[in-house]
Amino acid sequence: MTNDLRKILMTALCGLLALGVATRVSAQTPAQPQAQEPGAKPAEQSPAGTPAPAAPGVAPPGHVRYQNAPVTNVTVDGNEAMFTTMCALLASGFEANVSSENWKPLRAQLRERMQEQQGPAVDAVREFYKKHELADSGTMLSQYIWFALVAGPSPKFALTLKRDELPPEVIALEGFNELLAAYYQEQKIGRLWRSMQPTYNREIDGLHDSVSQVIFVATNYLRELSNPSNPRTFTIIVEPLVGRITNVRNSGDHYSIVLSGANDVPVDVVRHAYLHFLLDPLPLQYPHVIAAKRPLFDAAAHAPRLAVDLKDDPPSFFSECLVRAVELKLKRMSPGEREAVIAADDSDGYVLVRPLFAGLAGFEGSEPAMRLYFPDLVRKIDAAVELKRVQALTFAPSGTAVQTADATAAEVVARQRKQRPTTLPNDSEAIAALSEGERRIAEKNPRAAEASFQRVLAKYPDQTRAWYGLGLVALLDHDGVRAKEVFGRLTNGDHAATQDPLVLTWSHIYLARIYDDEGQREQAKTEYHAALDVTGGPEQAKQAAQKGLAAFTGEKSTERP
Repeated sequence: MTNDLRKILMTALCGLLALGVATRVSAQTPAQPQAQEPGAKPAEQSPAGTPAPAAPGVAPPGHVRYQNAPVTNVTVDGNEAMFTTMCALLASGFEANVSSENWKPLRAQLRERMQEQQGPAVDAVREFYKKHELADSGTMLSQYIWFALVAGPSPKFALTLKRDELPPEVIALEGFNELLAAYYQEQKIGRLWRSMQPTYNREIDGLHDSVSQVIFVATNYLRELSNPSNPRTFTIIVEPLVGRITNVRNSGDHYSIVLSGANDVPVDVVRHAYLHFLLDPLPLQYPHVIAAKRPLFDAAAHAPRLAVDLKDDPPSFFSECLVRAVELKLKRMSPGEREAVIAADDSDGYVLVRPLFAGLAGFEGSEPAMRLYFPDLVRKIDAAVELKRVQALTFAPSGTAVQTADATAAEVVARQRKQRPTTLPNDSEAIAALSEGERRIAEKNPRAAEASFQRVLAKYPDQTRAWYGLGLVALLDHDGVRAKEVFGRLTNGDHAATQDPLVLTWSHIYLARIYDDEGQREQAKTEYHAALDVTGGPEQAKQAAQKGLAAFTGEKSTERP
């Protein structure tokens, strides 16, 4: 099953997501809506209560046609490494004593088949499994799912990340990929995988409506457009052999969900994961903006029920609260139900959900996409008022989670943290001055902005965000010589902003524009290319660089409106 064959894509202008290059369009006419299958859940609707627009070019009744679809960075597919890993686990005795009464027939039949496998490679896999067996089956399965997500293609399944980039769970399974490669060859798993494609394709097709509607509603609410050139990816992997467990994984810029199939799609989990995919970069892109709200995070960190991995990670905490706030906008809830959810978030430590939810009303009445509006959303939170409110809260005590009958029938959410810029000083006054300077830039008040940035540089002479602010001040003053000097400092030499991708990328772009204005086309091209080469640079900046280069060649820019 190739990636191209199983692409799921979104064209926001017409609201269509399609699975695969060969995309099935349901046989219906505008006057005859497609009948819903018995027992199927109604499609999720937009916040306004109106369904997504129908796909254009509906086929005549009784006819199924296929249409080509553009490439996107959101996919739904099977995964051969995941399938092979699950086969090896079943052959090794995973869930051997679990009743298959409620299992899908495919899962039960394959477990029986795998348990009967014989051969040296099977014996080696079984021995490895026993040596690494954990008491908790859900935790153990989670380890192998992590492995499958970072494993390369068959037949070698070489790991795609460097050792220092691997999740700890995968390091604990060191050497498993070689055993899996031998097992794959010995038991002819590739042939079995190919024979299973019709089954997997049916499951993937069955996910279409619910998944496409979730993505359509979320991207339209946040006013974001899918951009295939963005290296960040969101993948839904269909694997019936994992059972009812839903795994959500984030490895840097790559987000993955593992679902068992089309029945009972966990729409809330898919939406939550996709919102993280869209919103996680924002706190990292504007660290000094969220740093001004640090007292709220410090207060929330004392909540016993706050997720442990968020207690020392302000950007992830902020992202989680923003995701929850947006979810409340997208779900159909009464005011009373919504207030109950927000109150529960407060008691669990997610104290920013309330002010962020309130602030989203301003976003809804504005025009920019969330990636541009985000700083204003954060700045409008009155930290003093909110801190007083949070300090008056009584956080809920920690408690034992309710165990399900099947230990693997639970959602597992895991993050592999992305390196964050370390250029911001641990100084609340300096952070406030940076935020004030940026606000003055937005107001086109260069003198007030310059005063704020100079206050930071008086204490921290090499602070890159402050120097970047001075470069923007020079642009507002139409002082090209000064602007070139400042942005040159930030892109070359000992003071280059190598630890801050946002500053480095935009500094290259502003230099390119200055050179272009001066008629130095080759230098401008060099700076645009340098901007595109910055690892971790913001997508909007990369699009600006592409647009700048396209202007030299007369090519149509790939930047989306």
